[in-house]
Amino acid sequence: MTDISDRKKAEEKLTALAGKLEFRNRELEQFAFIAAHDLQEPLRKIMAFGERLGTKYREKLDEEGKDYLIRILNASKRMQQFIRDLIKYTRVAARPEPLDTVDLREAVMEVISDLEIKIERVGANIEVFELPAVKGEKSQIRQLFQNLIANALKFHGEEQSHIRIYSRPTDHDCPIFVEDNGIGFDEKYLDRIFVPFQRLHGKSAYEGTGMGLAICRKIVERHGGSITAKSKPGEGSTFIITLPLECN
Repeated sequence: MTDISDRKKAEEKLTALAGKLEFRNRELEQFAFIAAHDLQEPLRKIMAFGERLGTKYREKLDEEGKDYLIRILNASKRMQQFIRDLIKYTRVAARPEPLDTVDLREAVMEVISDLEIKIERVGANIEVFELPAVKGEKSQIRQLFQNLIANALKFHGEEQSHIRIYSRPTDHDCPIFVEDNGIGFDEKYLDRIFVPFQRLHGKSAYEGTGMGLAICRKIVERHGGSITAKSKPGEGSTFIITLPLECN
């Protein structure tokens, strides 16, 4: 009887601690969201005055002054993108909206339409096969595939970029595959690529804040799923999203 009582107390304590941890995490996410929003206005002013300085007084600046101005504007643009990505991340982390039936193929085709200019610039060929309908939040599902496709376009190799998106539904879940023939990566860095602000390449090689795949993982986890990847340097990557949701 004592063992049962002790176990019950331990379970209640664990439940209480889990509740406190969830509350603290929400507080932290809310703080990050508010802080990111508050940073936008002063940053906009820095960019606006920097651009005005370049327009009105450029001829009065020597070469060193012009170089400083370019650095200010470039750093401001990077910071602006950083804040936007942080806001996206905290929005995903917020309490999710009610789930609807989402046609994955339709969502992916909408994303491809949005990325049309970037796809044409890279010269990529994208194949989208039959995909299931799932229960999810459509805006987040679209964000998930937008980040994955944009990631494949960014890290394309020397050959023409080929991206294949397909599914292999089982009785229990809906694994979705986003496969490319890009530069790939060493799988020893697999855990790192899904961590916020982590990058495998220097800023000079590839632009970005290191938030795209972190947002993908947060979206998938919010839907009760998981995301992983298989890759080899120079042989492309395949991202595998498992959604343990209703499939049609």
